[in-house]
Amino acid sequence: QVQLVESGGGSVLAGGSLRLSCAASGRTFSSYVMAWFRLVPGKEREFVAALSWSGDSTSYADSVKGRFTISRDNAKNTVYLQMNNLKPDDTAVYYCAAGPSYARRYSARGYNYWGQGTQVTVSS
Repeated sequence: QVQLVESGGGSVLAGGSLRLSCAASGRTFSSYVMAWFRLVPGKEREFVAALSWSGDSTSYADSVKGRFTISRDNAKNTVYLQMNNLKPDDTAVYYCAAGPSYARRYSARGYNYWGQGTQVTVSS
């Protein structure tokens, strides 16, 4: 069992930065693939970024590539999403997720555990 709690959301102007954190409980955190998804009302949950259990492999949505960076600190049971050069289209609720398979990283169905979400609002 893994419980996830996100923090770090907020409101920023376009071009600004935020760092999201996701604190996980549970002894097996280091064995999970970790990811960030985002949700805008009226749209499906969108993949943002994923990170393998070792941290050696990362994947990003094309819309955030070059601006967002996902990382993890297994000693602290925490995964991060550094978001730079934010755009109004990045406005969404961001969710942290944990799952068993890097091969299924792009689909929300590939994750067993989800956080409660944190709001990110980017204004122009």
